[in-house]
Amino acid sequence: MDLKAGLWQQQTLKLAMTQELTQAIALLQYSAQELTAFLENKALENPLLQVENHTIQPINPLIDRNRRKHTKNTENDWIDQIAAKSASIEDQFINQLNIHKYSSKQLSVIKFLIENLDVNGYLTAEPTEISKQLSVPIELVEECIIIIQTLEPAGIGARNLQECLIIQVERENLEDDLPLTILTHYFVPFAEKKWKQIAKELSVPLQKIQEVFDHIQQLNPRPGALLELGNASYIIPDAIVERVGEQFLVRLCDDIIPRISFNDTYYQKLNSTQDSQVGRFLQEKVQDYQWIMKSIEQRKETLTRVVSKIVEKQPLFFQKGKEYLVPMTMKDIASELEIHESTVSRAVKEKYVQTPIGTFALKSFFTSTIQTVSDENTSSSQVKNAIAALIQSENKQRPFSDQEIVDKLKTTQGIVVSRRTIAKYRDQLGIPSSSKRKRFD
Repeated sequence: MDLKAGLWQQQTLKLAMTQELTQAIALLQYSAQELTAFLENKALENPLLQVENHTIQPINPLIDRNRRKHTKNTENDWIDQIAAKSASIEDQFINQLNIHKYSSKQLSVIKFLIENLDVNGYLTAEPTEISKQLSVPIELVEECIIIIQTLEPAGIGARNLQECLIIQVERENLEDDLPLTILTHYFVPFAEKKWKQIAKELSVPLQKIQEVFDHIQQLNPRPGALLELGNASYIIPDAIVERVGEQFLVRLCDDIIPRISFNDTYYQKLNSTQDSQVGRFLQEKVQDYQWIMKSIEQRKETLTRVVSKIVEKQPLFFQKGKEYLVPMTMKDIASELEIHESTVSRAVKEKYVQTPIGTFALKSFFTSTIQTVSDENTSSSQVKNAIAALIQSENKQRPFSDQEIVDKLKTTQGIVVSRRTIAKYRDQLGIPSSSKRKRFD
């Protein structure tokens, strides 16, 4: 082996992930709102970059940097006012109580219990733990739990799903005590649909058990969700597909994206100085501005091309509805546009398109291919629609098993899928198994 030291020349090709390339990739996957926030932040860093919204004056970083910190927003946007909520969860519960009726110790425990409710409205901590933590008698804790369970929405303060449903049934004051009996003494076998055993022990027909099941299905297993304080979210489409005659036109929804321009006045003022540090600073900021402009243009071009190609490959979807979605993968789009698959993935990430039949996530247009007995293939979305239609039309007293659905899809529609695939798609559609779909009336 030759281990002598020496100098050699070697020519290699490699891709360097520069800061500019990283920025271009980031801008491509930004939604319109994220891009707006990015540009506003950049305007504070780069005095040569002016950001101008349609209803807002251009940002002058030298003046507005401090102004934005101290200016109060005196008038909320009307959409924000719709989403805003005035009372906290604790206030919503406390306002239901006659606080003069309870002692300070009781109110202290009640507030602690409310603060420890989970997102479903359940109390997960054990009364003994709460008693030790607050140094109060366990009887006081149990008493306060009962007080909370009298509040609205019904089911709040339950320790588990069973207690949550029992509270709601008790609140209804039903003449028939069968629902309460089943929930109290037969909760697990009832949930597992071992109804024949329950009907035999209670000496009631299966139809009565079915009626109880239908009634309990109307109850709320997550009462805490009614009190969630998260602001309402609004989808702003990144692209719009419009139908003009027999053609579809694609345009980007750039209305909320601010315009950016070069602050030539500021540049000329600083460039007139002979300071070398100022010169380097200006050169860096000019390059930053140019890269941002180039990245935004690339983002627009890529997004427009991707959406246009989706429209080209899915004409029936835009004409007739989502049940006509044909198989299409990101690899297909990337191949036809001669770009990398990861570029397509970034372009559609968390972006939405407004169409004549509704607003959809761009990712929803990509579906896997399912084999058929004919030369043409179908999409996973079409298979799910076929499964849902079969189950909707089935005899509920003798529902189709997954294997029967496999056979029917093959014989009636020529779709070839496995029983495991049927089970997976059924779960994704939120459809229970045949044993849990069976009815006895």
